[in-house]
Amino acid sequence: MKDFRVGVIGATGMVGQRFISLLEHHPWFHLAVVAASARSAGKTYEEAVGGRWAMPSPMPEAAKHMVVLDAAHVEEIARQVDFVFCAVNMKKDEIKALEEAYAKAECPVISNNSAHRFTPDVPMVVPEINAGHIRIIEAQRRRLGTKRGFIAVKSNCSLQSYVPALHPLKEEFGLTKALVCTYQAISGAGKTFDTWPDMVDNCIPYIGGEEEKSEQEPLKLWGSIEGGAIVPAASPAITAQCLRIPVSDGHMAAVFMSFEKKPTKEEILARWASFEGEAQRLALPSAPKQFLHYFEESDRPQTKLDRNLENGMAVSIGRLREDTQYDYKFVCLSHNTLRGAAGGGVLLAELLAANGYFD
Repeated sequence: MKDFRVGVIGATGMVGQRFISLLEHHPWFHLAVVAASARSAGKTYEEAVGGRWAMPSPMPEAAKHMVVLDAAHVEEIARQVDFVFCAVNMKKDEIKALEEAYAKAECPVISNNSAHRFTPDVPMVVPEINAGHIRIIEAQRRRLGTKRGFIAVKSNCSLQSYVPALHPLKEEFGLTKALVCTYQAISGAGKTFDTWPDMVDNCIPYIGGEEEKSEQEPLKLWGSIEGGAIVPAASPAITAQCLRIPVSDGHMAAVFMSFEKKPTKEEILARWASFEGEAQRLALPSAPKQFLHYFEESDRPQTKLDRNLENGMAVSIGRLREDTQYDYKFVCLSHNTLRGAAGGGVLLAELLAANGYFD
């Protein structure tokens, strides 16, 4: 595989820091540019981050002394990289404009942001679920008038635990509806307990925009390419509630599901155990060998014990049982800044690289 030069836009934030950490020893991608807002530009990365480094591992030595560039200097950055990861904290319209500017400068963008998730010709991809959606990039390039440039996005972190668990059951058994309650870590808000002491011993029953994303984004993942657009699936019906809980990392979900043809518990467990996606078939560097792990213990998965399973890129499932109002219920867990954010972005970039989209 070719060695690709990579930029991280929004490098000083929590997801940007996670991208920097994941790129330190990546076999295909090496960090060539760090960029952030104008107030950080001109400083070394270490100076710009200051005491806000929030990763469990030390800041990579190679990144410390890199000079931060102004993310608005699109042409300058595009000349130095083969593609960029984007994880900026800006208004949605500003993010859309910035990402399209990079794409039009012939610099592919792998975005962690939500701004383009419902742009019809922008693929929103979980590589194990809808890898084929990257084919829409050709239509997007025609719209943008680019040869190399495009935007691809990863889905919201809140649905990275339960959608993978529902996916192997959806078509075969006719998933009709799902009710989901998510219990989301504070790192999903870019916070630690040091920066958000009000979250200690607390639970906040509202996260702006999360419930709408949790209900609507799965339908785009399960949608189909028609003409030059991805058309969201019409079903299943999903309803969600999202709560912020006092956990550093790891989003858990309690899920209830019903089917046209109710499977047995053994059939569900067999589908989870055997499921693999394109990421596993291609043996992408960041892909978990076993995507879905089921725990027989009644008190698993647990956030502290299981969020880092397979380098934080696997999904943990437990407590599958029949329900009185739905067919079945279960709980599941994923690492929100690895599988749900930067790790999912890196895996998407690996899928695109393996399919020649950065050539």
